[in-house]
Amino acid sequence: MIRDVDLKEISDGKLYDINDMAKLGVDDCSGCHACCCGMGDSITLDPYDVYRLEKGLHKSFEMLLAENLELRVADGVILPCLKMKETSDSCTLLNDEGRCSIHAFRPGICRLFPLGRIFENNTHKYFLQVHECKKQRQTKLKIKKWLDTPELGKYESYIDKWHYFLKGITDKAGELSEEELKTANMKILQTFYVNPYDMETDFYEQFDNRLKNIL
Repeated sequence: MIRDVDLKEISDGKLYDINDMAKLGVDDCSGCHACCCGMGDSITLDPYDVYRLEKGLHKSFEMLLAENLELRVADGVILPCLKMKETSDSCTLLNDEGRCSIHAFRPGICRLFPLGRIFENNTHKYFLQVHECKKQRQTKLKIKKWLDTPELGKYESYIDKWHYFLKGITDKAGELSEEELKTANMKILQTFYVNPYDMETDFYEQFDNRLKNIL
């Protein structure tokens, strides 16, 4: 999701790479789940997020949409996002103890928080949001350890490809007719989300093939 903000107002003023240290440690959140509540439809999911959820929960994309996800318009593009409970405005994937029931395969935005990404020159760096987390940051950790993502090099490359692919769509969204934009959105959803992935084959190879076929 594209945000038009001044980094000086929301961060510590530094940009980080994956091997840099940042003050991120919060003692396993100590029972706090404030960042899992009141998020509305802002936790947008990329294809790898949904792939991990499908694999971890043994559910299809359609099943996830019926229970834990919904569709939202983000910068002119229709994408899935985490659904909040109507009664408590908390994530539907929190358990009764207020802990994440999918922590091992949680979405990228959840892994990232309270970090954000800034994209420039076909790649990205990280920044630390200083007003978002309710807990006091206690210890410094390497960014790559905080992200807790296997095959991080492949993942980082994938994030750039996905971001700039979507940016290409959103940059042109204003020039498209309503019907053309609807067609583009349906093609994105079908190609990257609805069509099932082979859970026994490398995700990134499958994504690259789908990206080549849609460009």
